[in-house]
Amino acid sequence: MSLHLAAAQLVTLAAEGGEHGGNHNSLNPAVTGGGALIILLLLLWITTRFNRDR
Repeated sequence: MSLHLAAAQLVTLAAEGGEHGGNHNSLNPAVTGGGALIILLLLLWITTRFNRDR
């Protein structure tokens, strides 16, 4: 596969992605971000519980 052919396929793929938007209807950014924040805070709390020597 040549570089030109690979670049042409990537351009075609990128152009098709613009029609659909890439977002699923059931994904809510606030819920996704809130869930990620809770998970990261939980991991931070677990890390600090294991690091009691300071």
